[in-house]
Amino acid sequence: MNDTFPQITQTDRLCMAGAHFGPRGGTHTSRTMMLAELTDLLSSTPSDLARASFKNAVITENVLGKSTGSNRRLTMQRLSELYGLDAHIPLFTTLHRLWNLDPNGRPVIALLCSLARDPLLRSTAPYVLSMNVGEEVMHNEYLDSIRAHVDTRLNDSILDKVRRNSSSTWTQSGHLVGRVRKRRQAVSPSFGAMSLALWLGWLEGRVAEDLLGSFWMRVFDAPRHVLIETVLRCKQAGLVTASIGGGVVQIDPSSVFKDRMEDGG
Repeated sequence: MNDTFPQITQTDRLCMAGAHFGPRGGTHTSRTMMLAELTDLLSSTPSDLARASFKNAVITENVLGKSTGSNRRLTMQRLSELYGLDAHIPLFTTLHRLWNLDPNGRPVIALLCSLARDPLLRSTAPYVLSMNVGEEVMHNEYLDSIRAHVDTRLNDSILDKVRRNSSSTWTQSGHLVGRVRKRRQAVSPSFGAMSLALWLGWLEGRVAEDLLGSFWMRVFDAPRHVLIETVLRCKQAGLVTASIGGGVVQIDPSSVFKDRMEDGG
């Protein structure tokens, strides 16, 4: 399963944009991708996207309704780990832009950002995304797949927390359904999530049709023709440039996000 799974190539552009690599503990040792908290926070924060504004909203104003100061501070820390919450991080400003343009795509937009910033969550992707629709998550197989990626860095107790938290994240994104017994379900691409996946693939060094074969594109349970149709929706929304016809596929998200990358660099 993992032998044929698309791999992410670490590049300076991905790191500049805010992606994380390397042997990190990962937010998913203690939290999920916290979609509800992110949604509430982004609905109540100012347009300047300054880190200080988010910190004030979460810790001082308690817009997320946390019961204690320590819980507010920890929530701010975990949300920052996953999303950046800083106007100087291109990945976050891009998420924020697409978040407003494509409300229906928010769960997968959040997932893509979390995958880019939490290597531990990324280690769970080969198992979940390679499942057939309707297939049930097998706990031991899921644990083994995580263990294969982290080697001996995490003990069995922590690995089980990662399993539980990550399976909740994949449920929030729509890839899994169910409470105790989780099963795989299909996720269709939205134009905002597709735009983010294309951009991440471009940062990785992919171009043209090769963008459709990236790791990021695996979050969409869609055949090639549906991916192409969604790319054209991205073009109609002014998010990417694309030329598709006569068996030739040209896709270029670079011009749309060029200014953001220069600002972030």
